[in-house]
This record gives sequence, C-alpha cells and structure tokens, in this order.
Amino acid sequence: MNLNAARSWAVMGILVIFAATVFSAAARTSGASMSLDARVEKFLNDKRSDWHDWNVPYQDGKVLHDLIVRNKYTRALEIGTSSGHSAIWIAWALSKTGGKLITIEIDANLHKKAVQNFKAAGLEVFVDARLADAHQLVKELDGPFDFVFLDADKDWYTQYFKDLDPKLAKGGCFAAHNAGNAFPGIREFLDYVRSRPEYRTTIDRSSSSGISLSYKNERP
Repeated sequence: MNLNAARSWAVMGILVIFAATVFSAAARTSGASMSLDARVEKFLNDKRSDWHDWNVPYQDGKVLHDLIVRNKYTRALEIGTSSGHSAIWIAWALSKTGGKLITIEIDANLHKKAVQNFKAAGLEVFVDARLADAHQLVKELDGPFDFVFLDADKDWYTQYFKDLDPKLAKGGCFAAHNAGNAFPGIREFLDYVRSRPEYRTTIDRSSSSGISLSYKNERP
C-alpha cells in the first residue's frame, strides 16, 4: 500500500469514527427525549383527575403545549402557578423547543406543591419557580418573553398586560385563561387588548373556559 492510499484509509477511518460518535450522541439525546416524554405523559395521566386549587383543565394544558411547540417559543412566563398543572404542560413544550419557564405563585403552600410536581414529572430543569407577589415581580422582570400565560387575579389582567407589553417580543403571544367567563375584569381586559392595533386577539374555543390569544405583530 502506497503512502497516499494509507492516508486515504486513515482519513476514512477517522470519518467513520466521527460519524459513529455523532450517531451515538444523537441516539442518546433522542432516547433521553423519548424517556422524558414518557415520564411526563405518565405523570399527567396518573394525575389527570387530581388537579384542583385553581389549576387549568387537562384540555387547556394541551392547548398551551401545542401552541408553544407549533410556534417554537422558548422564553415563557406564567403568572399564577397554583400547584403546577399548566406549568408542567408549558415546561414540557419548552423541553422540546430548548426553552425555559418562569412561573410566579404568591401562595407558599401551592408553590411548594408545584415544585414537588415539577420534580416528579422530571421537568424541574425547565422551570424557574418563583414564590412572589406577581404585582411587583412582573414589573422587575427583564424579559423579553415570547410567550406569557396569565391565570391569576382577573381584575388585574389589564395591568399585567400593560406591564408586560413592552417585554413581549414581536411574534410573541400573550395568553389569558378564563377569557370565556364573566369574571370581573375579563371584559375590561379583552376590550383593552382588542383596542391595541399591534395585537391580533382571538379566543381558543377548544379550551374549556376560553383562552384568549393575543399575538404581537404576528409573524407572516
């Protein structure tokens, strides 16, 4: 075998080893993702009838998950964690897009339950759970966010929106729960967001109580 042939075989050997290494890493990543999906699905199915404490219904959580995955959102904020049902759906979606969620809860007991649920579902690495008064913390957060989910005190919805509007990225979505209900503050909130020309607001009727979706300068 001449020198050039030997070099060619050496290069081929290196390429084969490199390809095998890349394939192995990809297989491990894919396996880890599939394992996480199975763990989260099992957790959600096992707990499906257990969510109380102002958590969103199962179908509404799925709406949030699918919306985030479809739009590839990565920087999410939730106001009103409760014991973590909606946050689990959001964090699960973010595990697929490479993102992370900040979620805020003012009740210490609910916050503690939520943190336990995030760990049980295997999603704690994707969640930054804050025990705080959202009225104040929202003003202090830097952003930008490309997805916001609001499920807290309804009479403060409009103020939350005003505080977060400058921190919502173009193409981002501001989602608000219970938009189909007649809670005090909901009508005022919907009238306000619909009056904003840089937003297009619809209500997802596939959710149990209506989730308003306000897209900022929506992508073409």
